[in-house]
Amino acid sequence: MDLNDVLRAGRAIAGLLPPTPAWSYPLLDEVTGARVVVKQEQVQPTGAFKVRGGLALLAGMSAADRARGVVTYSTGNHAQSIAYACRRFGAPCRIVMPADPNPTKLAAVEALGARADCHGADLTAAQRYAAATADGMRLVGPAHEEDLIAGVGTAYTELFTAHPDLDALLVPVGGGSGAAAAGMVAAALAPHCAVIGVQSEASPAAHDSWRAGEPVEAPNRTAAEGLATGSGFPLTQRLLRAHLRDFVLVSDEQLRAAQHVLLARAHTLAEAAGAAGLAALLADPDRYAGRRVGIVVTGGNASPAELSAVLARP
Repeated sequence: MDLNDVLRAGRAIAGLLPPTPAWSYPLLDEVTGARVVVKQEQVQPTGAFKVRGGLALLAGMSAADRARGVVTYSTGNHAQSIAYACRRFGAPCRIVMPADPNPTKLAAVEALGARADCHGADLTAAQRYAAATADGMRLVGPAHEEDLIAGVGTAYTELFTAHPDLDALLVPVGGGSGAAAAGMVAAALAPHCAVIGVQSEASPAAHDSWRAGEPVEAPNRTAAEGLATGSGFPLTQRLLRAHLRDFVLVSDEQLRAAQHVLLARAHTLAEAAGAAGLAALLADPDRYAGRRVGIVVTGGNASPAELSAVLARP
């Protein structure tokens, strides 16, 4: 994969999604010591960046494949992406989510007309169930499809076109499609920019896989659904190894603190995963002091309970 795939995806979804803002906030610069650019992907119609990939995938499918329908598995944002794209292109859609999902994300999936099945203790169990019950529908994995990665890469062509002088870009990592796309686009458009992945230390599978040089499994205990994966994925790991400059871990408490800072200093609602870039910046301010740093708010689909906990912070 390369920039040409991302540009092709951009043409495929042109007119379906407007570019999202990338803004700076003086109060955020003050608290971080860096010059921060915030890419606002939480304003997408599904509340997360992944809608770009879903639309690119469905746009590239044949009419016959769309008629068969799509089944996928997700903790929420990928699910909404596929449900939204299936509705846009008139394709049947079934989503397998782990048991006891984020109620906000579950309601959104169902409102988009998808059939939601809640099964399994975690994403790995949901994946196995989806594969075993696909029944002729096309099985789509959140980190196994090049079209998904190319689609989300359009966020980074927008970002680097508007802000080509970024010194570093901090990107949340769950399955790794967003960070894989970010690194690939940066290599072509801004090779001086260090793309750094960020994951929760409570679910470090992607981080550990990157450092090991091959996909590995790890405990999956984070409360941040968008970062909650129990294993690395071959396709995204290959791209991450090719393009990431570094990969760091933050705690769930640091994620919650970063959510609060985004609300208070940048009027920005982020779910925990969407605050990972800022959490990494706040955790290591000396590394980024005085530099131009991009952070990507990958999603804003915080549940009511999550949002209440963030607002209750001092």
